[in-house]
Amino acid sequence: MLSYDSSPIPISGHKAPASVPLPPSLQATPTTPSPLTNAHLRSSASGQQSEDHHHIWLITGPAGCGKSTVAEYLANTLNMPYIEGDSFHPDANVEKMRNGIPLTDADRWDWLTALREESIHRINGGANGVVLTCSALKRKYRDVIRVAGYFDHRLLIHFVFLDASEEVLLARVSQRQGHYMGANMVHSQFEVLERPTRDEKDVIPIDVSRTLDEVKRDALASVLETMTEANNDEL
Repeated sequence: MLSYDSSPIPISGHKAPASVPLPPSLQATPTTPSPLTNAHLRSSASGQQSEDHHHIWLITGPAGCGKSTVAEYLANTLNMPYIEGDSFHPDANVEKMRNGIPLTDADRWDWLTALREESIHRINGGANGVVLTCSALKRKYRDVIRVAGYFDHRLLIHFVFLDASEEVLLARVSQRQGHYMGANMVHSQFEVLERPTRDEKDVIPIDVSRTLDEVKRDALASVLETMTEANNDEL
């Protein structure tokens, strides 16, 4: 039997990691891919980046945490393809969620596999990485995506866990108009949520109870720091 350290990961605080200062061009939300960010990603201590590794960034968390907003921002800034996980749900899953019926594990397996395969397909098609939204509420769901890295060591899998209280997310979802994920689904997701634990070293937790600008800044700085560390490890 696998033994896990069940201690929760500390949630990132109110400032970005000091070791990765953000350049001026990233102080505001960009509307086009930033050449400066691309240059940062190509650089390392020696001025070069290995082409061996490709990053799959999963932006995760319960309904209302801002997955799509943060993922679109990161994908645009990093010049990586963006994959909207909800668009890969089969009609049967969407109908269940529209009617307030929680998805079961069986409902999610094919969906998770499709997300993993689509990420690999984009990278095999020439992308240097992808940014993907996926609730990934349970550890075993995250493990389905991690399988990609087991079979292809070029792939580095990362999870950005957007965390906030049920009350905060319920308030946000209640303000949505026309989205099939209703407020009643927030509680059901928190009932099954398995927050990442300390031994899940590929997870970056981000506190999303703050302003959107703070969340974006913190998430981007953490992503850039992680990618820089991966580049340095290859040297």
